[in-house]
Amino acid sequence: MEDLTQEEWAEQLAKDENAIILDVRTDAEVADGIIPNAIHLDIYKGQEFISDLEDLDKEKNYYVYCRSGNRSGQACKIMEQLGFENAYNLEGGMLDWTGDVVDLE
Repeated sequence: MEDLTQEEWAEQLAKDENAIILDVRTDAEVADGIIPNAIHLDIYKGQEFISDLEDLDKEKNYYVYCRSGNRSGQACKIMEQLGFENAYNLEGGMLDWTGDVVDLE
């Protein structure tokens, strides 16, 4: 697991052909907008969240974010315990995000 600044995260993501973006916020938060192409898995869903993670390809590189960077940091630690080798936490989360956002409404 690695904490990346907004710039590092966006730059590394742009060059990574093996990347998957993971949004671990709640449904209500996601309704306000989501980073394009992100997969939404709510970390607050407990065992369902773990099960959903276990269905993902561990060979991919995961760029994980939440509202502020705290839950995504926890998600990266959980992913590490499940055997994911490349999980990158977005420091500052959506609060600091200046990149593209898609409105789901």
